[in-house]
Amino acid sequence: MADWNDTSRNAQRFGSVPRAGGDVAGYDEGLRKHMLSIYNYMSSGVLLTGIVALLAFTSGTAEAIFTGGILRWIVALSPLAIVFAMSFGANRFSTGTLQLMFWGFATLMGLSLSSVFLVYTGGSIATTFFATAAAFAGLSLWGYTTKKDLSGMGSFLIMGVIGLIVAMVLNLFLQSPAFHYAISFIGVLIFAGLTAYDTQRLKAEYQYLRGTEFAGKAVVLGALSLYLDFINMFQFLLTFLGNRE
Repeated sequence: MADWNDTSRNAQRFGSVPRAGGDVAGYDEGLRKHMLSIYNYMSSGVLLTGIVALLAFTSGTAEAIFTGGILRWIVALSPLAIVFAMSFGANRFSTGTLQLMFWGFATLMGLSLSSVFLVYTGGSIATTFFATAAAFAGLSLWGYTTKKDLSGMGSFLIMGVIGLIVAMVLNLFLQSPAFHYAISFIGVLIFAGLTAYDTQRLKAEYQYLRGTEFAGKAVVLGALSLYLDFINMFQFLLTFLGNRE
């Protein structure tokens, strides 16, 4: 008799771990190392961005870039180009190339974000950064430990990001302060949700990646995802917590 519906013979399901007789301890240790590597890359990238932004401001580079001309648009849009290249070209690039692209991206983001020092006070920027770090840590920890399946949030949040981009472009023409605050409020909520969702997604993906050649690439790409969640949440929070010069 056909036994295709015998669950004991089914392949390991999404989110499951090796059963008794499998290397459960090895799996758990490997997962911890995998996630720690992602967090290390992400935090190092954020640190590099902060250092570059501060140096660009104190040296006068930020003012030279953002006082006009096409250079400001090159600096602002080049990180986005790298994100698309890393996301869609991951299979073609080596792990080393993706690592270099990640560091290049973090550096360019530092130049781009140096503009916030021209608008907000240093103290309010620092306050917003630490508030973002605390929120990110809490949300990521919840995403890692919760038993609730957050996969259903993914499509909704991605659609929210697309809508957010459209609204931001629209407000470039409207220049509405109220619309700007509404966008920032929604942006904080969306990237807070993405922080928890991406953490759980990266944790769940490990079972398919361990022992494969793509595992090293997944660490860099995972760090990029969490980096983007952190930086975007920081920028949107700055609308509420930042004090203008």
